[in-house]
Amino acid sequence: MRLKSSFFPWRLALQAWPCLLAPASHAEPVDDAAKGYPTRQITLIVPTAAAGGTDTVARLFAPALAQLLKKPVLVENKPGANGILGADAVAHASPDGHKLLFAYAAAMVVNPSLYRKLPYDTLRDFVPVVQIGRGGNLLLVRSDMPVKTLQDFVAYAKARPGQLTYCSWGAGSGGHLAMESLSKKAGLQMTHAPYRGTAPCVQDLLGGQVNAAFADTTSTVELVKAGKLRPLVNSGPARLPLMPDVPTMNEAGYPFTTYAWYGLFAPAGTPDAIVHKLNRAVNQLIQDPAIRRRMNELNTNEMPSSTPEEFAATIRQDLKDWAQLVRQTGVELD
Repeated sequence: MRLKSSFFPWRLALQAWPCLLAPASHAEPVDDAAKGYPTRQITLIVPTAAAGGTDTVARLFAPALAQLLKKPVLVENKPGANGILGADAVAHASPDGHKLLFAYAAAMVVNPSLYRKLPYDTLRDFVPVVQIGRGGNLLLVRSDMPVKTLQDFVAYAKARPGQLTYCSWGAGSGGHLAMESLSKKAGLQMTHAPYRGTAPCVQDLLGGQVNAAFADTTSTVELVKAGKLRPLVNSGPARLPLMPDVPTMNEAGYPFTTYAWYGLFAPAGTPDAIVHKLNRAVNQLIQDPAIRRRMNELNTNEMPSSTPEEFAATIRQDLKDWAQLVRQTGVELD
């Protein structure tokens, strides 16, 4: 692993969200721009391959959002480059609310610390609409691996330096950084295999081509229930309600305190009235019993019904927290 650190100058862009830097207000703008919105199909760009966690949650919300807004909502997968390709497609889209980004945390708050150059700036080129679910990722092994706990896994890996391979949904992803953090603290030597999405990574874990994976709970919970994969720890700060016996990394003695989340973004310049209309619509759907039940089944248990302003504050803090983690792991991507 090449050990460097490089940071996108996101601090300089804080003024790009002037309306979001003010204290959160529950007063919502009234504007003619939102009265007839949407006027045509809305496209949700998902910057990952199909069948992964981000895609699964986007496709849960899309038909319900279409029914609520009375226009079609299409999910379009645009994977590649750790979410950069999909995010860039929305960063430069027309700011009219008809092309939106349904993203995961790493694409928005980790990439700025990993890449020397990005074709977009999280703070300058996007308006945060709403946060959709947050939690942690699972460290998973096949059920036939002779380990039951994280301590077992650390001992197993230490006894096989350089022999084990783990996968994640991309170089520089949250899963990659979580394992690098663990490896650094525990003194492990493992090979990282980056994939273009969670689904192919998990498939190779099931097939034995890799030995372990950090993966989102959304796309792996059913495999855990079926006994095909064994979760050792959850990278989030709290245990998951559907997996109460799986400890956090903090509890297991290897602190890791950053959240994974999903979120909806619009291009910068999108009228505030449209942003707030979308925010209200998604928050309404989050309260729907059927969607809430499905989100719980997917272990995306924390669903903050945030305003755009609150989500903006989360992003600013996450940029700092992930930057610190990137410094600690020394990971850099060109």
